[in-house]
Amino acid sequence: MGNLFSLALGAILGHRQRSLLSMLGIAIGIAAVVLLTSMGEGTRRFISAEFSQFGTHIIAINPGKAETFGIPGMMGGTTQKLTIDDALALRRVQGVERIVPLVFGQGRVEGGGRARSIMIFGVTSDMPDLWKFDLGVGLFIPEGDWKRESQVCVLGARVSRELFVDGNPLGNFVRVADRRLRVIGVMAARGNIFGQDIDDVAYVPTATAMQLFNREELGEIDIEYSESVITARVVADIKAILTERHGGREDYTLNTQQEMLSVMGSVMDVVTMAVGAIGGISLLVGAVGILTMMWISVGERTGEIGLMKALGATSSKILKVFMAEAIVLGLLGGVAGVLLGLSCVVVIRAIVPDLPLGTPPEFVVAAFLISVVTGVLAGILPARRAANLDPIEALRADG
Repeated sequence: MGNLFSLALGAILGHRQRSLLSMLGIAIGIAAVVLLTSMGEGTRRFISAEFSQFGTHIIAINPGKAETFGIPGMMGGTTQKLTIDDALALRRVQGVERIVPLVFGQGRVEGGGRARSIMIFGVTSDMPDLWKFDLGVGLFIPEGDWKRESQVCVLGARVSRELFVDGNPLGNFVRVADRRLRVIGVMAARGNIFGQDIDDVAYVPTATAMQLFNREELGEIDIEYSESVITARVVADIKAILTERHGGREDYTLNTQQEMLSVMGSVMDVVTMAVGAIGGISLLVGAVGILTMMWISVGERTGEIGLMKALGATSSKILKVFMAEAIVLGLLGGVAGVLLGLSCVVVIRAIVPDLPLGTPPEFVVAAFLISVVTGVLAGILPARRAANLDPIEALRADG
């Protein structure tokens, strides 16, 4: 077997340029698979991590029926809004641990002689525990009547730093959308989540936010439930309460984190299929290259084949020789493609460190095996042609 592959390697080295072009198609296809699957897997891990950092037992309820109106709460897609009373009613669902009635919007915040236009979130005292956010200093919004306004606010780390450069913001007043509020706390730095700078926000009580934005409804209700209860049961209980309160209409959209991750998984599966198609096209080109080279090689080496048969080489031996050449071409192309793909991943990660990349080893192994299979399939026809040559006719043709 070692002599067989040595002979195949010698034949390939004897036609370096043609062999290199044949392997190039395989290498490009394998590199494309490695690079694109690295991007896809990195994106999958990034999205899963972004969702998971909020916990894994979260349910988000939005106004409007997404299946009917596309985007919940947009274009008037609901006959009844979500209210604080809806959120209060959901407290009786078994297994629910925390509820945050949420209102959000853009607003201007002034303080310390400076001003910023930022996102303002109307939340309740459960928000840090439900969203897994940490308080830096001071206090968060205290517990109390969700319907009662409170003239307090909590600043994100970046807002606090930029408004009060030279001092501690605690106890100072800021003007939030023309409402004078006292700063009682500053959140710990968190960074970006899904492109939103969480440090560049302010938090106020839900009722206060509703007055700031002149709204009578909530933008969302976030619920955290116990790990010991079944998700489907909690969802069913929530739907039963809200549907009853909304006159028998399911004019809201309820999403669990498992559903969100499932949807993203389906999207990434489609991306993976697209990656496979792109890599498949390149591999097909590489297979055609190997097929062409091997076919030409058979024609050029007709005399050699005739001589080998005249000296006693069997058709099976000739078949193995040419199959070995095709396998070696695919093997070398696969190695080059894997190295090229991994090199591209390293270079891209160095140039764009924030781009999520994660090379799954199983895809690398699969891509390498596919390159070998491609070589085998591309070499079958030329190898059979060589094996079936008549030795007398082959020698005559060479002469």
